[in-house]
Amino acid sequence: MPLDKIGIAKRIAQEVKDGYYVNLGIGIPTLVANYVPEGINVEFQSENGVLGMGPFPFEGEEDADVINAGKQTITTLPGASFFDSAMSFSMIRGKHVDLTILGAMEVSEEGDIANWKIPGKMVKGMGGAMDLVASAENIIVAMMHVNKAGESKLLKRCSLPLTGVKCVKKIVTELAVLAVTDQGFKLLERAPGVTVDYIVSVTEGKLIVEGDIPEMII
Repeated sequence: MPLDKIGIAKRIAQEVKDGYYVNLGIGIPTLVANYVPEGINVEFQSENGVLGMGPFPFEGEEDADVINAGKQTITTLPGASFFDSAMSFSMIRGKHVDLTILGAMEVSEEGDIANWKIPGKMVKGMGGAMDLVASAENIIVAMMHVNKAGESKLLKRCSLPLTGVKCVKKIVTELAVLAVTDQGFKLLERAPGVTVDYIVSVTEGKLIVEGDIPEMII
């Protein structure tokens, strides 16, 4: 079965290493904070000025003044700090973030990402994503493999305005884990019960399949 959004977040949480400073984008990435493996100490940073985010609060324990960049209520861990956006973006632009996890509408086989403009909708602007992708050394995209029409979102070339060029390193979708290489998308893992043939059929960009592809362990 394809993963749901929680499944995607759980798989990405396995990419987080002890001691990392991690920025979580809006959408699926915010769920990653709920599923960090035991024994792993991570500092989650939010571009609106929070360092030390914890999991989402339980119902009834929300504090409307403590939010992430997506305006969702959050918890903070002991030692957390709050600061202005200037300080937050100094951290980001100064390359002090080890891992950035973002959502996307499209990713190209060369690692280009389009995630700020939503077709047919008014948007306030590109937010901090352009700073994040320009500064981060390690970018993982959390996204759905296909859109609501069943069309691939992993493309030869992005059709939407780009957020960043040749910057994505890895993608986790409801169907697969893929690395971005010089030759295209490389299939690393598949969701439980999902066949390689199906992943090939819904991936427009060049897909490299080498040997037996293991199922994800969630």
